Amino acid sequence: MSTKEQLLEKFQNRTAKVAVLGLGYVGLPLATVFAEAGFQVIGVDLVPEKVEKIRRGESYVLDVPSETVAALVKAGKLDATTDFSVCREADAVSICVPTPLRKTGDPDLSYIISATDGLAPYVHPGMVVVLESSTYPGTTREMVLPRLTGASNLKAGEDIFIAFSPERVDPGRKDWTTKNTPKVVGGITENCSDVAAAWYAQALDTVVRVSSTEVAELAKLLENTFRMINIGLVNELAIMCDRLGVDVWEVIDAAATKPFGFMKFTPGPGLGGHCIPIDPLYLSWKMKALNYNARFIELASEINTNMPRFAVGKVQDALNDRGKPVKGSKILVLGVAYKPDIDDMRESPALDVIHLLQQKGAEVRYHDPYIPHFQHDGWEMRSEPDLMSAVRWADAVVIVTNHKVYDYPAILDAAQLIVDTRNALGAAGKNHPRVVRL
Repeated sequence: MSTKEQLLEKFQNRTAKVAVLGLGYVGLPLATVFAEAGFQVIGVDLVPEKVEKIRRGESYVLDVPSETVAALVKAGKLDATTDFSVCREADAVSICVPTPLRKTGDPDLSYIISATDGLAPYVHPGMVVVLESSTYPGTTREMVLPRLTGASNLKAGEDIFIAFSPERVDPGRKDWTTKNTPKVVGGITENCSDVAAAWYAQALDTVVRVSSTEVAELAKLLENTFRMINIGLVNELAIMCDRLGVDVWEVIDAAATKPFGFMKFTPGPGLGGHCIPIDPLYLSWKMKALNYNARFIELASEINTNMPRFAVGKVQDALNDRGKPVKGSKILVLGVAYKPDIDDMRESPALDVIHLLQQKGAEVRYHDPYIPHFQHDGWEMRSEPDLMSAVRWADAVVIVTNHKVYDYPAILDAAQLIVDTRNALGAAGKNHPRVVRL
């Protein structure tokens, strides 16, 4: 029986041991899904606090209930460690580590390098390794493959099977989860694709095979580039409507009545999250190395990056119309998560909005029911303990994240001035004397 056939049999019988490298918002949900499917799963993370919480049966990821983690740990299906050597016994490894951008705008692949270098001493014949971290086309073949096969002399597609499968996690969603979101898989070779697809198919509802790792890598970048560019388009529309004196929200709602050829996107104070503001820039960076300028990406990024400043300009104008300068004004920011109803602040535009207002001399406080405190670039803030007291305190309330739990009618009734960057107030905010909309 070939190495490939042995692995496929292990997957079919659920006897394969699974290791997940990186237990963040991608890795922990994936680890629990494989464990629920009957595999014995060990998570590897360099943050001891995460490992200790999992071992206690506690979850720190919004989409994974602590009850699920506790039950899997108790059943012996899920464990965690900081020690890479557990990969020695693993048959299947998924790499789910962050891929941020450096301040210079080029990809920071140090987490992928660290994970693959940590794994490399323990690779062995009969192992499948799948990279899930978003990255530029060619990363799996050019960086992961040589690191895992160079010293070991293992041959991809015969001894070891290497593939790329982009994560498609949308934090906070209940309809589309790790289990039921279609999973794109592309291998270094056809055999690599066979093995990786067979593994994922044991735990996930739908697996979509593509011809190569590069196709799988680029598919993820296309998904998020599509969103980034369309959000950039409506953000620019918001700026144009502001100049024209036209209600951008009414324009978008009117356009959205068309039953074909239009997809509704809405403007806001900027882009947040790990994927949409960052992933397209991986592609732009890669294309520069090939002497090609990804103009749509660069333009959309420029527009989206400037939206916090545009939002702050609306606050400044609104206060000015009421005879108040920003300097010395008391401003309450509602919501600092990057999107509604989650506790994730990665790349949140609220950080830029707060910082810009502080630079202009405002006294800024915030409230977010999901984020009681945060630290960012050397400064720390805590959420106001009493929402309505903070609303009444403020000269201006700026709605940055439209959490559903907020009682917007009560906020509207108590606030002196509201700058609504998300149309959270809906019809109640239109033409209201104390409301300024984006």
